[in-house]
Amino acid sequence: MLAIGTLMHVKQISRSPFELAIALVVPVVQATLAVYLFRSGGEEHRLLEAAVGAGVMGVWSSVLFGSGGAIQTQRWMGTLEMIMLAPRRPVLVILPITIATGLTGIYALLATLLWGRFLYGIKLDFAHPVAFVVAAVVCVVALGMFGLLLASTFVLMRNANALANTLEYPVWLVSGMLLPITVLPAWTSPIAAALPTTWGARALREATSGGPVWPSVGICLGVSLLCLVLGGLALTHVERRARAAATLALA
Repeated sequence: MLAIGTLMHVKQISRSPFELAIALVVPVVQATLAVYLFRSGGEEHRLLEAAVGAGVMGVWSSVLFGSGGAIQTQRWMGTLEMIMLAPRRPVLVILPITIATGLTGIYALLATLLWGRFLYGIKLDFAHPVAFVVAAVVCVVALGMFGLLLASTFVLMRNANALANTLEYPVWLVSGMLLPITVLPAWTSPIAAALPTTWGARALREATSGGPVWPSVGICLGVSLLCLVLGGLALTHVERRARAAATLALA
C-alpha cells in the first residue's frame, strides 16, 4: 500500500507545474547564489560544500511545499475526506505523500552537484563517497519523516501553504545548511538539535569535507524515527479533531 501510494503521488507531483518549478528550477538558482556568495567571501575551497548545502535546501523545499501542496490538492479535489475516513491509520495515508516529496527532492541534490561541476568546474571530490551516498539517503528519509510530522498541521489548516512559507527560510538557517550553526545566537542551538534537517545536513557536510559521518547519521535516523512516532500520534489526534469540527472540506 505504501509503495503504490508513493508511486501515485510521485506521478501526481510530476504533473503539477508548481511542483515541477520547485523541483527543477529553485535548486539550480540556490546553487548559483551559494557559489557566488562563497566565492565573494574568498572561500573557494568550500564550493563543494556550498553545492551540497544548496541541494539539501532544495530537498527541504520540495518536502515542505510538496507535503502541504499535496494535502491542499486533495482538499481542492474533494478527496481529502475520503482519504482520512479510509479504514486505516492516517499515518499510512499521509506517509506516501511525504515519501514521494522526498524522492522528488533527490533531484535537487543531484542537480546542484551537476550544475556546479559542469558550469563552475567544482570538483566532486568527496572525502567519504560511500558515506555521502548513505547520508544522502538518510537525509531524504529524515526530511520525509519531518514532513509527516508537519502534515498533521497541514491537515488541520485550510491554507497549508501559509505555514509552509513561514517555515522554509528559518529551517534553512537554523539547520546550518549553508552557514555554520556556531555563528547563530546561542538560543537557536536547542532548536537545531531537535531538527532532523540539522543532522542530515551535518552528515552530508562531514562526508564532503571529512569528519565523523556516522554519529550524525545515527542521530538523524533517531530523530526521524521520533518524528514518525510523533507524526502518527499527531495525525490521529488531528484527524479526530478535524472530523469533529468539520474542517476537512473547504466549506
